[in-house]
Amino acid sequence: MSHSSEDGGKEGRGKCELSLTVNGKPETVRVFPMERLLDVLRQELGLTGTKEGCGEGECGSCSVLMNGELVNSCLVPVLQAAGATLTTIEGIAEGPQLSALQAAFLECGGAQCGICTPGMILGACHLLNKKPEPTLEDIREGLSGNLCRCTGYVQIFEAVEQAARRRASA
Repeated sequence: MSHSSEDGGKEGRGKCELSLTVNGKPETVRVFPMERLLDVLRQELGLTGTKEGCGEGECGSCSVLMNGELVNSCLVPVLQAAGATLTTIEGIAEGPQLSALQAAFLECGGAQCGICTPGMILGACHLLNKKPEPTLEDIREGLSGNLCRCTGYVQIFEAVEQAARRRASA
């Protein structure tokens, strides 16, 4: 990481160069260290699938996987992600093909307005990586940090159950 006070002119608090891996691809960005990871993903890297809901870490719309753990990218200073491996909603698909989890969200009606959907899918992905055959209670708990105002959650829970069944039978 290199610091430069010429960018931003904030008495030594200028932009720095950070390297990270996003969706399997090495990336280097020149950013202010305390910028939100959410903003860097969207504005610097063009990964607009990650959504901002509340901006306070309450809704989970901005959830991404950082080194395999689910985080609210609106709360993470990008400096904390230096050297990290990140997965965003754009990295869940298998090439041009939707992942089984994404397909299940579409088939079960778990995606409606789309604001919570990326965070829900990343939350479900995190859950299924830890518990490949979750109970309904596991799913409720695993997605408890993600809020949805459209679906009433039933379709989301059904989508996660369907994806888990498909993974188990594959």
